[in-house]
Amino acid sequence: MKVDVIGDVHGCYEELTELLTKLGYQWTNGIPEHPESRIPVFLGDLTDRGPNSLDVIELVYQLVIGKQKGKYIPGNHCDKLYRYFLGNPVKQKHGLETTVAEYEQCTMEEKASIKAKFMELYESAPLYLRLPEVHAVVAHAGIKEEMIGKQGKKVKTFVLYGDITGKTDEQGRPERRDWAKHYRGDQWIVYGHTPVKEPRFQQKTANIDTGCVFGGKLTAFRLPEKKLVSVSSNQPYIEEKFRSFED
Repeated sequence: MKVDVIGDVHGCYEELTELLTKLGYQWTNGIPEHPESRIPVFLGDLTDRGPNSLDVIELVYQLVIGKQKGKYIPGNHCDKLYRYFLGNPVKQKHGLETTVAEYEQCTMEEKASIKAKFMELYESAPLYLRLPEVHAVVAHAGIKEEMIGKQGKKVKTFVLYGDITGKTDEQGRPERRDWAKHYRGDQWIVYGHTPVKEPRFQQKTANIDTGCVFGGKLTAFRLPEKKLVSVSSNQPYIEEKFRSFED
């Protein structure tokens, strides 16, 4: 098995199609397939903030559910959109408002279709993905070694949001502990969630959310080759959205 783990897309459909093409995928009837049967793996946060969230849902649905030639796990933004579609009282902010605005422009038939596809995609997805063939685990915000193989509320919170403390930092963002710094496992943990200017490696962890929606890049991490491939963002650059670490 060979996989291409793709970082947080956040509605950046044009950059996603450009990245898949750069990775060698060939398009047939709007669906990318790799001549070497590589598998794209989406690590969550398909939607919100970017300009084309519904197109991203449609493409990932066709890849994962329609053709069964891709894999997907949810991120915190996916979880929030799912709760919105369930009719739960979620606040339309932090990016959800952009996806809802797109959705509201659709016809009734289009709304029914995109809602059904996203809910099926979300409901059929594992919380995190174990890929023993390439000695890796893909989890949206990461996962601790002792959590691998487990489920439950504590694991779900960690996988979706990271190692949060419940406090906020001086910029009002959720405060998170740097779990990756203390990881000592021998499997790769490939994750995103926290935008960084360049992919961040700590031990055998790789943060590949390079902030495409904030004007950075959209990045894929290829396994087993351990190779990075990126394309530049078409979005405006917002410096303060990127996190720096003291490694």
